Amino acid sequence: MAHLVTLSCCSLNQWALDFTGNARRIKESIRQAKAAGASLRVGPELEITGYGCLDHFLEGDTFLHSWEALAVIIDDDECQDIVLDIGMPVRHKNVRYNCRVICYNREIIMIRPKIWLANDGNYREMRYFTPWMRQGHVEDYYLESIVGRITGQAKVPFGDGVVSTKDTCFACETCEELFTPAAPHGPMGLDGVEIFTNSSGSHFELRKLKTRLDLILEATKKSGGIYLYANQKGCDGDRLYYDGSSMIICNGNVLASGSQFSLNEVEVVSATVDLEDVRSFRCSPSRGLQSQHSQKYPRIELDVRLSKRAKDSGYQKNSPSKPRHIRYHAPEEEISLGGACWLWDYLRRSHAAGFFIPLSGGIDSCATSVIVFAMCRMVVSAMQQGNELVLQDARRIAGETEGSDWVPATPQEFANRIFCTTYMGSKNSSSETRNRAKDLAHDIGAYHSDVDIDGITTAIVNVFYGFSRWMPRFKSSGGSIAENLALQNIQARSRMVLAYLFAQLVPTFRGRTSGGSLLVLGSANVRPLPESGGDMFNAATPLMYPVTSQKEGKVDEALRGYLTKYDCSSADINPIGGISKTDLKAYIDWARTKFDLPILGSFLSAAPTAELEPITSSYVQSDEADMGITYDELSIFGRLRKNAKLGPWGAYCKLLGTWDNPSLNNDHLRLSPRQIADKTKLFFTKYAINRHKMTVLTPSLHMEQYSPDDNRFDLRPFLYPSFDWAYAKIDRNVERREKGEADEEMEGKEGDLD
Repeated sequence: MAHLVTLSCCSLNQWALDFTGNARRIKESIRQAKAAGASLRVGPELEITGYGCLDHFLEGDTFLHSWEALAVIIDDDECQDIVLDIGMPVRHKNVRYNCRVICYNREIIMIRPKIWLANDGNYREMRYFTPWMRQGHVEDYYLESIVGRITGQAKVPFGDGVVSTKDTCFACETCEELFTPAAPHGPMGLDGVEIFTNSSGSHFELRKLKTRLDLILEATKKSGGIYLYANQKGCDGDRLYYDGSSMIICNGNVLASGSQFSLNEVEVVSATVDLEDVRSFRCSPSRGLQSQHSQKYPRIELDVRLSKRAKDSGYQKNSPSKPRHIRYHAPEEEISLGGACWLWDYLRRSHAAGFFIPLSGGIDSCATSVIVFAMCRMVVSAMQQGNELVLQDARRIAGETEGSDWVPATPQEFANRIFCTTYMGSKNSSSETRNRAKDLAHDIGAYHSDVDIDGITTAIVNVFYGFSRWMPRFKSSGGSIAENLALQNIQARSRMVLAYLFAQLVPTFRGRTSGGSLLVLGSANVRPLPESGGDMFNAATPLMYPVTSQKEGKVDEALRGYLTKYDCSSADINPIGGISKTDLKAYIDWARTKFDLPILGSFLSAAPTAELEPITSSYVQSDEADMGITYDELSIFGRLRKNAKLGPWGAYCKLLGTWDNPSLNNDHLRLSPRQIADKTKLFFTKYAINRHKMTVLTPSLHMEQYSPDDNRFDLRPFLYPSFDWAYAKIDRNVERREKGEADEEMEGKEGDLD
């Protein structure tokens, strides 16, 4: 006989510390889950507070307000007759825990603290919480009176237990726990748990979703069970975008899944499953034998039936859900949709009047502008479909008066109201970049202007001349490296000042109701470091080499230090700061067809140039020539440095196996050991000299694992010594290879710690 159970999990666009909004979204998800006939609803990790509270988790107010919000939720009449799995921080015996609170009909059934905390990359959970290390142990938690008055309870179970209902058994596994080598769902399943809930705060990265899903599927492929994965969605106040994709899985098959990117604040996915399918899946003798020796969990009894019986109303309403195929977005789609959703959340929650960007005619500010256009496409589509929240936010941002029924007919119409671009040219600018900027702005609908900055830069240089009676010159006119850099950087930094002036005044100038200010999108001017040939750490050589162009500070250029401090890279937010140049070009090529923007082809074919030096018959500034390394090579070094956790020596050794090995080298010309050594030393030298710039990078959407973001993802010193020890080791290896000698260091005969 079938035991049909309908279950729901949800993705919520929570906002850190927005207790009012978070509680409202939680209640709405419960309402939708009940409407789907669910008997169990699971929400994201720390959904009451929002996952990204960071050091606010150290404050007593955060815990107090969490209990107050929980009281409002469980006392709501619409939140009854359904088992609720809700995430919030709990302080037990003066120790802070990341917890799941299981509730039913104004009663708390148990509190389950997280056992394994996420504590690497973007995560610092052990800064705020303590893991519950007493596995299989449950003790009393003395309940806060604000909740106890509603539940009639003085104390509730707290610890690593499972919930036993009249017809099944379910248990919690929180985010990171799923990804550990000895995940709790293994022994829990052997102890008879049939339904696993996983509440997560997992962030978006390019190409990450399939890896995550493979691990989730594996949880029930071998030992069976029903797995409910509920993940947060949206930007909750910092550099991360949580990409939803909540799903329900049974015995390794996906039965229901939510979207990875959308503008909906509440998304509930539901599925109906036959508990007998789990029981028949687990009939192997080997599993039965292993279960006899597995860990036993305390069972907290809940006098309720999750499945429907034949005599229950609505028994025939749902049939078992069928397995479904998961579609993965291509990286180009992820850049577009992830960037668009992150920008929209930031814009609507900041109460700004729109975006401003210095549009240079180069591919980087072009890419940011196209992502803004992608956002406009999503917003207009949602408005035309009648999404009330999007309608309300979009009309407010566009400066519509209260009661307006305005719905833009095209994304361009909306973009013209909320997106301002300006070409900030100089005597070093070309007509090609000026025209590309103008044509792109026209095609995406942005409000565009064209100004010259020569008057500003001349006035600043004249201030220096008035003091020194010495006029600096460009290199092409006989000036020194210091003069050349200074004249370029003053152009870049004047653009930053001008950008903020325009961002503050343009809405008022255009007659927007109540004025307002625009958010400045990051756009960095790129320029070379000093030419090679000298000791880069020589005391006579300055360590801070600003580099510039009207471009976004992308992850590769940031690694290389190819941006100027406090130029257009200094902005409010940057949607492409975590994207590699290779992926960025692929995105523009994809958007050219997807968005019907043929103008993007001219950006792809144009040579990247800063346009900060005078163009002569024998010299045109080029980004890759300035840097001394290609963008593809930068991506490789970036991944070796961060993902593979290698320093100069380790990176050199790794590249010997690829760039100096014809059988493995498919994407790069074969290089000699000396050429590999030179590129390795160049990268790490420039990286070390410019690491200080990472401390002031504009907050960027996190998209890559090798991001140099100094905020919390990539923690390094910003004043480095020379890598003379590692470089000497590399040089010895090159010399031995050129002489045809075996390298004892690489064979482990000396330098065991290498």
